[in-house]
Amino acid sequence: MKALTGRWTALSLLLLISLFHYIDRQVLAAVEPQIRATFFAADNPNAMAATGVLGTAFIVSYMVAAPALGWLADRFSRWIVIGCAVIAWSLASGASGLAATFSVLLAARIFVGIGEGGYGPAAPTVLSDLFPIETRGRVLAAFCAAVPIGNALGYVLGGLVTEYWSWRWAFYAVTPPGVLLGILCFFQRDPRASQSHPIVQRRWASKADYATLIRTPSYVINCIAQTAVTFVAGGIGFWIVAYLKFRGQPESATKFFGVILVTAGLTSTLIGGWAGDRLRERYPSSYFLVSGIGATLAFPFFVAMLFTPFPAAWFLLFVAIFFVFLNTGPSYTALANVSLPRVRASAFALNLLVIHLFGDAAATPTIGFIAGHSNMTVAFLVVSFVMLIAAAAWFYGIKYLARDTARVATATQA
Repeated sequence: MKALTGRWTALSLLLLISLFHYIDRQVLAAVEPQIRATFFAADNPNAMAATGVLGTAFIVSYMVAAPALGWLADRFSRWIVIGCAVIAWSLASGASGLAATFSVLLAARIFVGIGEGGYGPAAPTVLSDLFPIETRGRVLAAFCAAVPIGNALGYVLGGLVTEYWSWRWAFYAVTPPGVLLGILCFFQRDPRASQSHPIVQRRWASKADYATLIRTPSYVINCIAQTAVTFVAGGIGFWIVAYLKFRGQPESATKFFGVILVTAGLTSTLIGGWAGDRLRERYPSSYFLVSGIGATLAFPFFVAMLFTPFPAAWFLLFVAIFFVFLNTGPSYTALANVSLPRVRASAFALNLLVIHLFGDAAATPTIGFIAGHSNMTVAFLVVSFVMLIAAAAWFYGIKYLARDTARVATATQA
């Protein structure tokens, strides 16, 4: 009972931290128009591309820091790494609100990314260590529920703060809770510390372990598919507020979008994790099957939304978001299941590096550039086709996932 309580305590704490992780990320997107107005002239054609670099700077620092900090998380207490990372990014987020120049704001977002780079690989690894493979999909889906909720709250928080105060207060607001949650991590126990734990790490990871990871087909294919989804979702997520303004929607549309995001995203994330676990006995590669179906169905609904007048477009956007998030739990679970416990944090870290380097880090300025020289509809249409690459990759990877999962399960029990 004590171990069970510890599991759920860890899940609750990591879920709250992840919530602020995504709130902080989308607050920037929500207040991007106000930041642009603060630091650039209204007639500057490169202003959107410049503010898009804020998103890229965060993502680049995040993905570069993740492998190094993931390596540390495989060798030292993952909770200490998480706690230090959360406190660091929370303080850097507060510094974003204090920025007097665009350069200072850019530097602050870089440090936010470094801090979040320590959390990203370690958090899902702790949960994968604590929960067995039979329930791991649902647990990681519950953890990933913070993605739509945090993103939605980021938009809502940014919208409310800029409506009544300055955009700077949106960054101040997330600092104190983040610091407190970071401190709580220091009181948690790493599951590997108990010699009775079934997945205790008995030796350091070797070069052969890392080589095996990158030679695992389902791991590589999953990274490719997640990169494509991240390119679409990350890029569109950053520019959605500007897009709604382009479509003539009022300021309140940002908050309404937040409601749609949390409703559709949360429901889809939980359903995706549940479906992956339930179908696993009948279809051993169910996590890729569910992910591929979601990506396939998201594409036509999103494209239809671009050419449908509001308010009908809201319904299509809701459905598109639902299918986009269907892969969140299953794809994360697949990553955990095909990586050995002793290299699992590094596996998540490498995944973060790849999906962000070729995903939203590239998409954010790309959309800003296309929109600045054409319009937002054209920019969103261009990137939406990348979703089909994700679907094709997951469907192709179905033939490898069961075999790779079984190999890791056998090695773990040995």
